[in-house]
Amino acid sequence: MSRPESVFVAGHAGMVGAAIVRALSQHKQYEVLTSPRTALDCTNQAQVDRYIAATRPDVVIVAAARVGGIHANNTYPADFSYDNLMIEANLIKAAHDNHVQRLIFLGSSCIYPKHAEQPMREDALLTGPLEPTNEPYAIAKIAGIKLCESFNRQHGRDYRSLMPTNLYGPGDNFHPENSHVIPALIQRFHRAKMEGASEVVVWGTGRARREFLHVDDLASAVLFCMELSPGTLAEHTTPQQSHINVGTGTDVSIGELASLVREVVGFEGSLVQDTSKPDGTPRKLLDTSLINRLGWQPAIALRDGLQQAYAWYCENAATLRR
Repeated sequence: MSRPESVFVAGHAGMVGAAIVRALSQHKQYEVLTSPRTALDCTNQAQVDRYIAATRPDVVIVAAARVGGIHANNTYPADFSYDNLMIEANLIKAAHDNHVQRLIFLGSSCIYPKHAEQPMREDALLTGPLEPTNEPYAIAKIAGIKLCESFNRQHGRDYRSLMPTNLYGPGDNFHPENSHVIPALIQRFHRAKMEGASEVVVWGTGRARREFLHVDDLASAVLFCMELSPGTLAEHTTPQQSHINVGTGTDVSIGELASLVREVVGFEGSLVQDTSKPDGTPRKLLDTSLINRLGWQPAIALRDGLQQAYAWYCENAATLRR
């Protein structure tokens, strides 16, 4: 029998990394490599170099990132820019220096222009201004895409970039200020239900539209794309534009989402929109026709995913990091 392929998942403790580890662990042909942040700081070039040289993985998956919602991006722009640039640059360069031929880099749908034509195709990248509230994070992720493309062009590497839409699911960040919209809504409605509140306030007008993907669906897409032969990808992409969108292909308004979360949580009070807070990008919907043509489809419906996410929150609320 041939030995299992070793796959290093950077950022394994986060929501995305943990989902990828769960998915990989279901297949005997993979040996999963991880390292806690206390032992490996991915913003430290020397530490990353030493780890990759010592472990020599067959595949590197870059799921490590500094992430957050509108408030966090607005409050910590320097941190979001610097940390994400360092993480991706260190991991991609160390992979190349240690002859790792295959790498998956995970970005975000926020890489596309604020007013990109909807749904957003891969070729919309760098065709217009970004949404100001998450520009530092988006620019860092764009740099990661281009770094992968550059190593592919100059050195013949097989470094692939996946751009997921808004993610949610087990292991999400439920910080009251720095979380994304779904965990923020789950926590807000749950607390209101427990405290017997009469209303819950939701940021913005409620008219902005977003697409949401369960993190386990993203993990399945990562494995799917990791296993595609280079020839298969080459038929659908170019060396200068090799990233792939990952999403559901459908979106909902924030108002509709809030109503759905209220139903899932079981909160019976009213919902109030705080129009003094920003909406962010008016709409973010990915064109997922490329990955669909390649043969991948999501499996978890939004309501089912929200029910899973709420159940996970209830089981872990007492130990969640605040």
